[in-house]
Amino acid sequence: MGDRSKVTLFKTLGAVMERLPERFDVALAKRLARSFGRRSSGARANLRTNIAHALGDDGLDERTLDRFVERGFESYGQYWAEGAKLPGITPSKVFSRFRIGEGLEYLYDAKALGRGTIIALPHIGSWEWGGSFLNSLGLGMTAVAEDLEPPELFEWFKAKRESIGIRIEPLDKHAGTVLLQTLKDGGVIGLLCDRDIQGNGIEVEFFGERVRLPAGPATLALRTGATLVGAACYSGPGRDHFAVITPPIAAERVGRLRDDVTRVTQSIAVELEGLIRRAPEQWHVLQARFDGV
Repeated sequence: MGDRSKVTLFKTLGAVMERLPERFDVALAKRLARSFGRRSSGARANLRTNIAHALGDDGLDERTLDRFVERGFESYGQYWAEGAKLPGITPSKVFSRFRIGEGLEYLYDAKALGRGTIIALPHIGSWEWGGSFLNSLGLGMTAVAEDLEPPELFEWFKAKRESIGIRIEPLDKHAGTVLLQTLKDGGVIGLLCDRDIQGNGIEVEFFGERVRLPAGPATLALRTGATLVGAACYSGPGRDHFAVITPPIAAERVGRLRDDVTRVTQSIAVELEGLIRRAPEQWHVLQARFDGV
């Protein structure tokens, strides 16, 4: 597919999803995602392995695991549908359909300290709904995203996210500087950190295996003194969404920086495990995270 065709396709799909009636959009997306999951053996095997780790495979029967995988692909489709729909939903409706069930006080406490807040997120539910809700609370959120090709596609994606109150920065050599300044100004940044996209992460134990997670959240917290929390934004019940925010994760310097980054990243991994276990079928990571189960 050429660059122009790719941009046109995404813009067209985005416009269609924004205008589809409520419920029909998610139902269609779930159906398409289930179909994709049944045809794509690689993605299905990866999701199956990932969910099995989150569930714990002791005594887990195959049929139960298969049902979780089916629901996992449905969740993936719902994520894309609801993310595409979000720019067409009024802020007041987002506010009425989102709740932070646990831990909102940690965000307000961090704001009062004035040193910024880092939210470590797994790929659960729809984090964009959470970012839009924080904007409605006056907290805002800055996030980083992988560069997309062609650049016009990234700019379209960026504009859509910024229209709902999420500032998007490309994941490039300048991202660290932007995030440091955001924290210095007392702002909030959200970092998806259950995948090591850049391949230079820190090795930690995650669901019983050694994997690499990004060093960014821990490094930023140690360098700035910003409050570091974990959080997940879950889809449901129904068309609503709710979030859980963990108590602040200890991120003080006690030794060599690399040792401290490893220690704090391990603490983040523990919090991510707990958040994912609350709804493993919503953990829509289709890439390999572990060796085979």
